[in-house]
Amino acid sequence: MKRKISLLIGCLLISLAVFAQLTIKVTAIPANTPANDNIYVAGTFNNWTADSSDFILTAQEDGTFQISITPAPGLVKYKFTRGSWETVEGNAQGAFQPDHQFQYEGGEQTVEVAILSWEGQSGGMGTAADNVFILAEDFSIPQLNRQRRIWMYLPPDYATSGKSYPVLYMQDGQNLFDANTSFGQEWQVDEALNQLFSQGDEGIIVVGIDNGGGDRLNEYTPWSNPSYGGGQGAEYVDFIVETLKPHIDLNYRTRPQREFTGIMGSSLGGLISMYAVIQHQEVFSKAGIFSPSFWFTNDIYDLVDEVGKKEDLRIYLLGGINESQDMVPDLNRMYSQLENEGFQEEGLRLVTHADGQHSEWYWAREFSSAYQWLFANAAPTNTVAPKVLGIKITPNPADSMLQFSLPSSITDASFELYAMDGRLVLGRQAINGQPINVARLEAGTYICKVYLKDQIVGGQKIIIAH
Repeated sequence: MKRKISLLIGCLLISLAVFAQLTIKVTAIPANTPANDNIYVAGTFNNWTADSSDFILTAQEDGTFQISITPAPGLVKYKFTRGSWETVEGNAQGAFQPDHQFQYEGGEQTVEVAILSWEGQSGGMGTAADNVFILAEDFSIPQLNRQRRIWMYLPPDYATSGKSYPVLYMQDGQNLFDANTSFGQEWQVDEALNQLFSQGDEGIIVVGIDNGGGDRLNEYTPWSNPSYGGGQGAEYVDFIVETLKPHIDLNYRTRPQREFTGIMGSSLGGLISMYAVIQHQEVFSKAGIFSPSFWFTNDIYDLVDEVGKKEDLRIYLLGGINESQDMVPDLNRMYSQLENEGFQEEGLRLVTHADGQHSEWYWAREFSSAYQWLFANAAPTNTVAPKVLGIKITPNPADSMLQFSLPSSITDASFELYAMDGRLVLGRQAINGQPINVARLEAGTYICKVYLKDQIVGGQKIIIAH
């Protein structure tokens, strides 16, 4: 008899477990929802995974969508996406939508909600300043056979100053300038820099690279984690160094030297930025490392040890004391590792805050301080470039010699030649009418920068084909 009772109780518990589910029913979706896109739910019950195939809503005959899940009783938080945080739901204006919340008591319960919009589909630039624009919606990443949206911030005086500016490359571009595209609160990088400019700061160019949504973890991790995967970070950084930076330097008035080039990111974006500044010290001289995910792998510490100090760097390490139990110890460990490798104390800064959280609002608050410290000695050029010079560089492609043709009024021009990864391969040389021997350089594509005194006044891609 006792055995039968136990069996009955077991069956009852199993039955209760089967029927202990929460049904989430979406009663309406935005009219501009792409017809072939799945709708996913992400929340506290699946570690906020934006594209889990187990959490796709099913279309119903009445035009609604629904899914049944089995969360633990308690407060359930969730949001809807179309497969990535780039396509997360928005509020009625297409801007940030707070998490849905439901107090689940166990058993069978149903909650009904409506999706009001999708972030980034509201049209326009939302909260971005007038001096922010989209460089490209589909900039090619040949190293990974992907495409990505790239944002540009230009200083308020860029159009009229003729100056050349330092450049900061930043991860998670959709979170930097526009609340309509950000996950949570935007960083307000444009507002911060514009305010500093109005107070006398000379400005920089910021290049924001959207994260890859479902590819974000892969692209921001140079090494694989046994539990989470990843490992495409080296190729992603190669994209910045070999493809994006040369494009920016060729088409905008930048100071391309390492002394004027920085990189910044948060969380996994902080991890990949740390990798980039150590692995490519010949390209980057400064890095903002916000709440970095050093927990992902110890390989980041090993990299510092293996590569060591090749150039002087400025590295700004930031984290909140209560972000996690490992955050501040990890930052302290990295600071000590950098010191042990010979990086000078004046080039390192470790900043922690008791109220700091792993969140955009915290990184937005601390951006200005980090920027001012990192770029304290990296100002734009003070001279103004001539509007037109009529520079010609021939032949192109070249075999062994380059010939420069300049207007006769120009007598003090010079040039530098850069590899596509940003390395200076031919130092400053005067342009005096004589051909330049490039036979010793490897065949490939280079960027030639022409200077009038210390001001870049022209540039061109040069192909050397022996």
